[in-house]
Amino acid sequence: MKAIKYIFFLLLIAIIGLAIYTAVQPNEFNFSRSRVIKAPVSVVYDKVNDFRNWPEFSPWMEQEPDATLTYGDKTSGANGSYSWNGEVLGEGSMKTISTEKNTSIAQHITFIKPFESESDINWFFETTSEGTKVTWNMKGKLDFMTKVYTTFAGSIEDMTGPDYERGLFKLDSVVTADMKKYSVIVNGITEHSGGFYIYNTVSCKIPDMPKHIQQMMPKLGDYAMKNNIKMAGAPFNYYHKWDTENNTVMFSCCVPTTERVISTAPDILTGQLKSFKALKTTLKGDYVNLKEAWETTMKHIEDNDGLETNPNGPMLEAYRNDPMQHPNPADWITELYIALK
Repeated sequence: MKAIKYIFFLLLIAIIGLAIYTAVQPNEFNFSRSRVIKAPVSVVYDKVNDFRNWPEFSPWMEQEPDATLTYGDKTSGANGSYSWNGEVLGEGSMKTISTEKNTSIAQHITFIKPFESESDINWFFETTSEGTKVTWNMKGKLDFMTKVYTTFAGSIEDMTGPDYERGLFKLDSVVTADMKKYSVIVNGITEHSGGFYIYNTVSCKIPDMPKHIQQMMPKLGDYAMKNNIKMAGAPFNYYHKWDTENNTVMFSCCVPTTERVISTAPDILTGQLKSFKALKTTLKGDYVNLKEAWETTMKHIEDNDGLETNPNGPMLEAYRNDPMQHPNPADWITELYIALK
């Protein structure tokens, strides 16, 4: 009998000690995980800002892909929301409270099952020399029972931190894969309307082309703006000579104009394209895929009887949208025109 009382007494002391230990533990938790993603900040921000994208990088959806997701009338920006229900994931919801474009997203998460709790979620986006630094933060309050649970199971950070790391890894993979998406479509025969344009020309090694384009195109644009010259369409490259054997190219960067311009700059000239019959191909995606787009176009001509290139005609590469306004390379649109006989 004394032994039972002694065991009971020890148990009581243990319970009291545990209660005291638990009571003095912090009442709040706050932790973050970060990762640098080699992508423009707006691309990463847009991916996170819309809850419809979350299944792509959610570490928890891997545990239960068939969980039921319900989206609110709005899924991005302030008041965007979604909820989930599953045997493994339990039941809960998340709502975006506020956003600062390309800088931060503040959210609130509510768990209903297997236990009730609420926390704040914050995302921070920072442009660095290596890409976009993404920080995923979670903070909230701990009631007594939760503190008891974490005493034995480990802290909220210990339990959730690895999931955040996995989620950021998946976010990196998804964003990188999205930026690499592209398509090449041979649109068919068309009539290019031609027109006036201003241009500058250079001969260089083929690998040096991008460097020259980055210098030449802005110079044309600045000249057009300073002289109130109206642009008549998308800027384009005009390829005069492409020598694969010697790895050299001669090309012009061109800006179409509504009328003939008398240039006052010695290195900027005026040209005119007569309308011509052409085979048109559209590349949607990064410029690194232009080689494939040109090869696809030339192969289409070779494989179709009745199509023959005009060796004296233009070969153009028109850039339909501005990468500065469309930071995701997957959205860039380039049109190729090869003159036909």
